[in-house]
Amino acid sequence: MPNLLIALNYYSPYVSGLTNVARDVAEGLVERGWNVTVVASQHQENLMREEWINGVRVLRAPILARVGKGVISFDFFRIFRQESLKADVINLHVPMLEAGVLAKISTSPVVTTYQCDVSLPSSVFGSIQNAAVDYSARMAIKNSYSVTVTSDDYADHSRLSKSLQMNRRVIPATCYLREKGSPTFRDGSGMHVGFLGRIVEEKGIEYLVDGFRALPDPDARLLIAGEFLDIAGGSVIERVRRRINDDSRIKLLGFISDEDLGDFYGSLDVFALPSINPFEAFGIVQVEAMMMGIPVIASDLPGVRQPVLKTGMGEVVARRSATAITEALLRLNSNRGNSTEVGSNTARALYSISATLDKFEDVFNEAMQSNGRQCH
Repeated sequence: MPNLLIALNYYSPYVSGLTNVARDVAEGLVERGWNVTVVASQHQENLMREEWINGVRVLRAPILARVGKGVISFDFFRIFRQESLKADVINLHVPMLEAGVLAKISTSPVVTTYQCDVSLPSSVFGSIQNAAVDYSARMAIKNSYSVTVTSDDYADHSRLSKSLQMNRRVIPATCYLREKGSPTFRDGSGMHVGFLGRIVEEKGIEYLVDGFRALPDPDARLLIAGEFLDIAGGSVIERVRRRINDDSRIKLLGFISDEDLGDFYGSLDVFALPSINPFEAFGIVQVEAMMMGIPVIASDLPGVRQPVLKTGMGEVVARRSATAITEALLRLNSNRGNSTEVGSNTARALYSISATLDKFEDVFNEAMQSNGRQCH
């Protein structure tokens, strides 16, 4: 069985798009017979330094200091180097400040998964951090067999677009076809709009709240679900609460477990991804909604707009525009009840997790063969 080593800063139980993709690749390939080890930071002190999670061996390095969303850990390099000696292929999930050094010291072929450009506060220190993480990513890509991106659209608009031309493979993020559950989150027959994700500034939730509040329908509902307690870089939950003010049609649901996601999606008529960060690359949650037949409002951002454009499942709107969100909601509400089967089937064909795992497995096998290693 081939040995895969995955490295990233934050791993399960942390929740983010980047973390979830790494987790899904790790656990998906374990089910296909791979031996998978993950090296990550011990982002919470109560987490075990070593444990097995769904067949994946997880090693966590204690943190010396935190810098913005990044971490500093000398043990991270030591553990990675030790484990890289046993690996047949290595998968780095970037952005990660350590990525350039890790790719350089790797003794096995590296595949870098470039998930998005890092976006830190517009300050002198933030600019320095951005530049450092970008430089590290360029070095990682330079020392990799291949780099994977979620779309050509995003890669061509990335700050690292020139580096991302090197042996680039398009592999969508891991998206699950979830079972549509009972509409337990519904409250009445009005249009129900949902958001699911971390409650952070770059998600543009305040614009969604403002756009929804402009709807005249007293029976409409906005369900906002997502983590806001343990967020790298900080949450904007209080700002969102202030925007909601006294509008009783809007509910803050907090974190929703995987077991309850089917019921959450099953309660929606429209899903919204109002991201304002030009560096967000894909939007897993919007694709999962589309797979279940739920139209989506997505911001006109490279990468993020692609699932709507490819499937026809929803509307692409200008970012930072509450007015555009209101108008899109009105249009989608007028079409509520129309069949979405064609778009849903297209989403399933393009973005199924099995197809994504096939592509990751192919590029990992190619990387091993390039190094004289074969998958048995």
